[in-house]
Amino acid sequence: MKVGLFIPCYVDQFYPGVAIATLQLLEKLGVDVVYPQNQTCCGQPMANSGFQDLSKGCSDLFIKNFNEFDYIVSPSGSCVLYLREHLSETGHHNPDYLGNKVYELTSFLTDVLKVETLTASFPHKVGMHISCHGQRGLHLSSMSELVAPGFSKPGSLLNMVKDIEMIELSRIDECCGFGGTFCVTEEAVSVKMGKDRIADHLLHGAEYITGADMSCLMHLEGILKRQGSNVKVIHIAEILNAGGNGSNN
Repeated sequence: MKVGLFIPCYVDQFYPGVAIATLQLLEKLGVDVVYPQNQTCCGQPMANSGFQDLSKGCSDLFIKNFNEFDYIVSPSGSCVLYLREHLSETGHHNPDYLGNKVYELTSFLTDVLKVETLTASFPHKVGMHISCHGQRGLHLSSMSELVAPGFSKPGSLLNMVKDIEMIELSRIDECCGFGGTFCVTEEAVSVKMGKDRIADHLLHGAEYITGADMSCLMHLEGILKRQGSNVKVIHIAEILNAGGNGSNN
């Protein structure tokens, strides 16, 4: 199994530690990982702003860089959802569509590698933020408004981490308000939603807020810093890679 690692541009520029943690975690789990050096933005920002035609160059480069891999893994649900549904190749209805090979990290760990144990350790109280793209687009976790059995792929992995204390939130799948360009065009609404999301974590004593999308965590981090809070954000890859070696026995 040959895996290509796709690192979104905002992670590469602002949170390189997330990329490193993702690579190290996959390697600890015995995955043959390659990082194509010429990769760049997936094209989502242009498409979300109504300029899908301007993203074709990004799509063409992505196909060129990743066409040879069995799987493509990325620590960003929003970018993965965009690639799975909008990559300008043959369309996601085609079984040979390259976008079908793109996986968000926690989905790859649970659905493909079928990880059952981890030796990571993270002795802190942690609240988990479920990003909308991951939950409602990639089905990484159940939706609280549905009458159906609950599940959480990120949550199942975090429960394997030694000494971690996961807090229970009052509103488990509320949007943080980031929404990509939404936080620019509707700044006041976005900030209010982010403050409400943080308040739920603070109410239940979180020391860290984690999630599978660094974009949402970046939004929350900005609000936390402006509030002078000691609560930190951390990508789930950094927790799963913390203090031990991975195992998928």
